[in-house]
Amino acid sequence: MKKYPILADFEKYEKLKTPINRLLLPFMNMILESSYNNRKTAEGVKEEIVRIDGYLNEKIEIRIYQPEDIKEDLPCLIYMHGGAFVLKSAAFHKQLICEYVKTTPCKVIFVDYRLAPRHVFPVALEDCYKALEWTIENGMKYGIDINRIAVGGDSAGGALAAGVCQLARDRKGPQILFQMLIYPVIDSRLITDSMKNFVDTPLWNARQNKKMWKLYLGKKTGHPTLNVSPMEAESLENLPPAYVEVADFDCLRDEGIHYARALQEQGACVELNQTRGTIHGFEIAEDSDIVKKSIDRRVRLLKHFFYNSFKRTDFPVR
Repeated sequence: MKKYPILADFEKYEKLKTPINRLLLPFMNMILESSYNNRKTAEGVKEEIVRIDGYLNEKIEIRIYQPEDIKEDLPCLIYMHGGAFVLKSAAFHKQLICEYVKTTPCKVIFVDYRLAPRHVFPVALEDCYKALEWTIENGMKYGIDINRIAVGGDSAGGALAAGVCQLARDRKGPQILFQMLIYPVIDSRLITDSMKNFVDTPLWNARQNKKMWKLYLGKKTGHPTLNVSPMEAESLENLPPAYVEVADFDCLRDEGIHYARALQEQGACVELNQTRGTIHGFEIAEDSDIVKKSIDRRVRLLKHFFYNSFKRTDFPVR
């Protein structure tokens, strides 16, 4: 009998763990980078790599994905990939991005932020904020409607997306229409029930999560002006509407739920999607019906915020 009643779609990943051993990270990232680069973009989607100034004027890369057959300016999703703050993007991220581009339609800026443990907090967060600023400053040149900007991310990328929204508010920076947070890393305090109970779940677990925070923070325990994790912000007021999606058997599940509720309590409009029978990073099973349904739901909300007037009553927490 299985310890966790995960759906059959994800059973083949049941014994997998995401390796974040410090000594193995260079090798893992070499494999991930090669796999991502070798994955072809979907038909009808164009990819462009641009080098921009990141935090402290160090160069980082962004990838701009756009439909080939649409010439007018389009809204843009700035996306931060997961990977425990230490790993590069996986190949399935490219497929996800292409789906968002084609079916919304929109442009996507995919941020290749710098990774821990070489670059500890707040480098990744500030790199992502720089990507937001770059988009506003250069968007017209690349056919981006700078009045229709959303941010999104999965896992550690969800932490970065939520953090960018908080920075934009606190710094009186660019307006963000919407935040899309997929099984996000939210709380460095590691205090939720799912964090205490899910110590051996597939692909990701509480033991790995604790190690991740140590690698991300290095010897630092905080920053004088920034929140280490989104849940630790003094206020969650005046933040963009949010879609929060959590996986069922995932140590991060409860902190994502708590963040959705806290955002709502402080005035944000939030849709919470508690997927069932799923594991962290479940999009790795690209042909799964539940993956397709989750992507459809995300696209529905991207379309809503990019192309329709928004009403609070249209978007309840559930």
